[in-house]
Amino acid sequence: MQKLNWGMIGGGEGSQIGPAHRLGALADGHFSLAAGALDVDAEKGRAYGQTLGMAPDRAYGNWQDMLEGERARDDRIDLVTVATPNSTHFEITKAFLAAGFNVLCEKPMTMTVEEAEEIVRVAQSTGKICAVNYCYSAYPMVREMRHMVASGEIGKVRLVVANFSHGHHGDATDADNPRVRWRYDPAMAGVSGQFADCGIHALHMASFVAGDEVETLSADFASTIPSRTLEDDAMINFRMSGGTVGRLWTSSVAIGRQHGFDIQVFGETGGLRWASEQPNQVLYTPVGGRTQIMEKGEAGLSGAASSLSRVAIAHPEGFPLAVANIYVDLAAAIRGETRDALPTAPDGLRSIAAIYAAVASAKDNGAWTDARPPMYRT
Repeated sequence: MQKLNWGMIGGGEGSQIGPAHRLGALADGHFSLAAGALDVDAEKGRAYGQTLGMAPDRAYGNWQDMLEGERARDDRIDLVTVATPNSTHFEITKAFLAAGFNVLCEKPMTMTVEEAEEIVRVAQSTGKICAVNYCYSAYPMVREMRHMVASGEIGKVRLVVANFSHGHHGDATDADNPRVRWRYDPAMAGVSGQFADCGIHALHMASFVAGDEVETLSADFASTIPSRTLEDDAMINFRMSGGTVGRLWTSSVAIGRQHGFDIQVFGETGGLRWASEQPNQVLYTPVGGRTQIMEKGEAGLSGAASSLSRVAIAHPEGFPLAVANIYVDLAAAIRGETRDALPTAPDGLRSIAAIYAAVASAKDNGAWTDARPPMYRT
């Protein structure tokens, strides 16, 4: 199997997400790191790229040079990952899609609904893949939950309860820390703070597992630390197009919670629960029966789960390997296989539309608001 050429924009030395992408992309031998523009400091980015094994002429100073350099090569990259600040996602993603490159964009895909709809249109017109890194959906046991729901093992889904809450921004004396402050500054983060940062992971997960899309929502936002313009805590009630009821809590001031991402799905004949801090397990309770612990790697799981599990039962597989599963799906899709679990531009668009709907609802005292992107309303 010939390796695919992979490039990266952003994610340089000291980046939080860069190492996870490099570990993920290279884990299964599908990709080779061939090119990159890794830092806003051109010289620093070039130097770091070469330490990672890039040829000097493919360790670029900026993404514009990378676009021009790669589009002219016979061995051009097959995929580019965009891991830059949120406000740059649209421009970079659109440019590379239009030039005929497949793209994996960090979330949020864009800053506005209009930009997100444009990305969807460009991806459709070029026929190129635009994936979005909702990597929590790629844990093996999350895929098992999705398979069980789709197979009817818990009947029609009635209720989804999700949360993504932590307490790492709960210290008011640290609120002016630049690494924290920007997340609550509209000039840098956009119209939403915590919901756009973490909540949309939980909202995407709800749709992914339930196999349904959010139609309307009602939101309550709170800035519990007075210096913050944007919310650091949010509660979202939502209704899905198939009738499923949803509840979502997301917070960055829940002191004592570390990662705090979990989801519960309640159907007519059973319930399921998965938590990111115990990602190898799904709790399954059939109606009238005992709760069972389903373990990653055990016999009898679906191919959706077992095909993405790399190590033996009772051995943990963590966040970088969930990212790796996104790259497994991407490699297969680039080679022409169908991978319907891969989060793509329409998923990114729905998330941006939900952010704006939640902001509008919160400003209107929780009024129920249409959360669908305009291009998907009928």
